[in-house]
Amino acid sequence: MSFSSLIVVEFKKIKHSKILLLLLIAMIVLWMPSIFNAHMNFEKSVEISPENNFLIQGLLTLTWFIYPASMVVGTLLLKQNERSNNGILKMLSLPISTAKLNMAKFVVLLTLAAIQILIAVGLYFVSTAVASQLQSYNFILSPLFVLKEAGLIYLSSIPMLTVFWMLSVIIQTPIFAVGIGLASIVPSVLMINTKIWFLYPMCYPFFVVTSEYGKLATNFSTQEVNLIPWVPIALTITILCLVVSCIRFGQAERR
Repeated sequence: MSFSSLIVVEFKKIKHSKILLLLLIAMIVLWMPSIFNAHMNFEKSVEISPENNFLIQGLLTLTWFIYPASMVVGTLLLKQNERSNNGILKMLSLPISTAKLNMAKFVVLLTLAAIQILIAVGLYFVSTAVASQLQSYNFILSPLFVLKEAGLIYLSSIPMLTVFWMLSVIIQTPIFAVGIGLASIVPSVLMINTKIWFLYPMCYPFFVVTSEYGKLATNFSTQEVNLIPWVPIALTITILCLVVSCIRFGQAERR
């Protein structure tokens, strides 16, 4: 079976799952408060424009907790979906490389992450349209600017996703895997204020947004995103996590 065929099979498995519904609900929860509290964006108009603040505040909430937490839960649902009806045992009985199976599932996780980011962008424009009507002020920013920010968030989150996936493969008890994954999100606020933030992939998306906040706001300084040593270390973390997950995938089920 080819790798592309495996990916198609994996997407069919989640077709009737509740993962996409979960991602949608999380994004609705993200932007609803922004609509109700749209008037508060004018309080910082001296430091940052209301429309920029509307976007950045939403993205800060997204990248610090809601998006990482959704991906932690998403990895759990992907694993649980495979365990139902002994699906994982059926797949492992086929003459297919376990590493290939692992990577196919990870591609599904990457796709789910992209879908959630796109949902966030779509609901941003919906929420800004509603808020603009309520406050008689245009909160809508250029689609290219918003998509650029969304793209940076997605790309910077890939190392984080590899860590979450590796944890789900290594730790067989779902509650422990989710607990460790959620617990790893919390220190992001502390790590972005250190010189070694690039060693902690769970803070990458949050760091990117705070850095952008520093560019848009006056009298508010943040660390800039320096590609060196960030990119080499991020690539190293990503490769190591994928290698470990490929090696460990299916070992517990084969026992």
